[in-house]
Amino acid sequence: MSQANQQTAYDDNNIFAKMLNGDIPCHKVYEDDKTLAFMDIMPQAEGHVLVIPKQKAVDLSDLEPEYAAAILMTSKKIMQAQRQVFERDGIVQMQLNGAQAGQTVFHYHVHLIPSSIHELGRHAAIEVDHEKLAETAKQLAAVIEA
Repeated sequence: MSQANQQTAYDDNNIFAKMLNGDIPCHKVYEDDKTLAFMDIMPQAEGHVLVIPKQKAVDLSDLEPEYAAAILMTSKKIMQAQRQVFERDGIVQMQLNGAQAGQTVFHYHVHLIPSSIHELGRHAAIEVDHEKLAETAKQLAAVIEA
């Protein structure tokens, strides 16, 4: 197997695993038994949310079907809340598999970004104010709970 085709092994110390273990905080938007959704601290646009499974999976090929389904259902809830909070229809849904595709955290995750593809900022470029993220997370969570 060539170097380019070898998949990255799951690292139990990746930042998302640490969030799931409660070792580091996040600005949680939604959580259930199979998923966690939280604000991206280096968003490509305001309201950028990440949805992750509570399964150790590097990319889509590792994801068990029940977790894949749960990711889609959580993403649907988040997108509906984003549309209401940000008053826009356009939500970029992005998922990167492997370093060559631009994946930087090797725990499966979906990006939900209230923006258009033409308005997106650079990925993981600038960390934003955590008070702003906390407020946005509360707004989105309130819509989901309603």
